[in-house]
Amino acid sequence: MSENKKETQEKPTSAPPAEPKADLRYIVRISGKDLNGELPIHRALQGIKGISHRAARNSAIIFEKETGTKMETLLGKLDESMDSKLEDIVQNPGKHNLPSWTFNRRKDIEDGQDRHVIMADLDFAKRKDLQRLNEIKSYRGLRLSWGLPVRGQRTKSTHRGKGGTVGVRKKDNKK
Repeated sequence: MSENKKETQEKPTSAPPAEPKADLRYIVRISGKDLNGELPIHRALQGIKGISHRAARNSAIIFEKETGTKMETLLGKLDESMDSKLEDIVQNPGKHNLPSWTFNRRKDIEDGQDRHVIMADLDFAKRKDLQRLNEIKSYRGLRLSWGLPVRGQRTKSTHRGKGGTVGVRKKDNKK
């Protein structure tokens, strides 16, 4: 019995606690958004509204080519001078030769340009698109304004607010 206790005491416990990283910034501000500095660059960029996983990865690859910093580097380990470079890549991806298929506003209805909009500009563009659809009285615009499904879904049992489906209730059998 005493031998078993000695064996359990001699076994190493879990790994020692991680030391706090003094040079790590836990919050990094890019494009008006606070991002998690504990994540790699390509994962942290996904916190910006309008940047998908694919756009974030492509932006991180371009950042790696231009600065030599690996895309797996934690965002908080970057210098503050690098933040402005990363912010420029995120805000102006066309200037840095990102492929146009990563943009979220290709062949924009107003100017025909390929653009990538983020944060408040994305909200504004979406609101403007819905407003345009409603003004021209398109089927889609009207259905969106009425709060009904747009793409041909059934409406008998769904889209009736936040409640569940509506069905037929059987009468209780009288005894």
